[in-house]
Amino acid sequence: MPDPTVPPTPPVALDALLARADLGLRRIAGPADPAVVVHWAHTSEMADPYPYLLGGELLLSAGVHIPDGAGAGYFDAYVSRIVAAGGAALGFGVAPVHDTVPGALVEACEMHGLPLLEVPPRTTFSAVARALWQLMAQARTAELRRVTEAQQSLATAAARPDPVPAVLQQLARRLGGRAVLYGPEGTPIAGAGPDPGAEARTALAKLAEVVRPSGQEPSDARPSSASDTVAGVRLVAHALGNGEGFVLGTAAPQRDAGDHTIASVAAVLLSLLTGERHSGSGADRSSALVRLLLGAAPAEVAPLLGGDRWRVVCGRPDGRAAPDPVAASALGAALGSSLVDVAGEVVRVLVPDGRTVERVPGWTLGVSAAAAPRDWPAADAQASRALARARATRTPLLRHGDRPALTDLVPPHDADAHARALLAPIERSPALVDTLRTWLSLHGSWDRTAVALDVHRNTVRQRIARCAALLDTDLDDPDVRMELWFALRRT
Repeated sequence: MPDPTVPPTPPVALDALLARADLGLRRIAGPADPAVVVHWAHTSEMADPYPYLLGGELLLSAGVHIPDGAGAGYFDAYVSRIVAAGGAALGFGVAPVHDTVPGALVEACEMHGLPLLEVPPRTTFSAVARALWQLMAQARTAELRRVTEAQQSLATAAARPDPVPAVLQQLARRLGGRAVLYGPEGTPIAGAGPDPGAEARTALAKLAEVVRPSGQEPSDARPSSASDTVAGVRLVAHALGNGEGFVLGTAAPQRDAGDHTIASVAAVLLSLLTGERHSGSGADRSSALVRLLLGAAPAEVAPLLGGDRWRVVCGRPDGRAAPDPVAASALGAALGSSLVDVAGEVVRVLVPDGRTVERVPGWTLGVSAAAAPRDWPAADAQASRALARARATRTPLLRHGDRPALTDLVPPHDADAHARALLAPIERSPALVDTLRTWLSLHGSWDRTAVALDVHRNTVRQRIARCAALLDTDLDDPDVRMELWFALRRT
């Protein structure tokens, strides 16, 4: 199945193929319609090519199938079958079988409205197909660039103080039409772009009702999107995924290949924005932030966030690409939280304790134990270490253990003092401390430690040797390793 987040390869206008001077193609029959597009090229010498066509092809033939003395009836049947199969155009090669294009074929194509191209002797069918693929590749590159730029502009708009109108304005500009946000009651609450007219406006509102959940039926009882064309305007309605009854509607004069992807990104952003505003949680979180900045303790503002105990989830996208705001928001939505922070290559999400954290395709996750506000910094460190172990072991999700440990038997003050004294020789080098912690957590594996830290395995060996020298101890001794691990857990 094609990836729904990637726009499909756009078709190529037949005029663009005719404009290639190296091919020398010439239209000799059929309409000169700039809207005619070609999806692919297919060569066939069958007298009836209908069973072998999918639609949208430029059919190439040298006329081998034409019997001697063929009359107008043969060519009429041949062209009518191409049109019935949805063929976009016919390319006829004048060599080596025929010196010219048969006049009866020209008349049949003109009668049935099928563009007929003359392919000169110097141009091979392979050259025509290759030129078509090149034009399609150029169109796909341009479409991907357009979609990427649109995603970036939508993400930037979502970060503005007035995010909903800003996102709608960007979406309308990218689609070249109108974008409307309908509220749970069905009334438009925000919009941007030119008015498509009363008929299209009414039809779009009705289309929004098709996808809006009624609240008295299962969430999957209605489609997530619906489309229609009214008065030459393409209408599409997207149900927002927050379950609150908001719908995004778009009306544009045309529908390009990447428009669905752009509108889907806008729908995700608006789902997050409307869900937060409608529930009032956005105001609560703003209040929590203000109180923290004014000196309130985290425990006092935690109830405003929706709970007293939370888990920190550290996520990193599979591959080398750093996460962008759209990807980070999507991860937060998958985990059920809008408390998201992007820090370099890692996304941190604060998730309520009552919500189960499951695997998210395309991400490697580390999950902390449930923690009260005063322990959130420690939970952040737990999630970070769990993520490092998950990446080193190539595990999609790892959780920090919740069960009591032996360290709980030692008074925290005494444990901290012992840890500081034991690690004092290396405390001025964070790289050595991090390497030793990761190396011990991965049972002394050089390769896994190198993967977790994104360094060469020789660098790991050098750092561990340096740690052994500064600590003046034998790191192969399991008792030493246990004591060091105890100390590192306290830092």
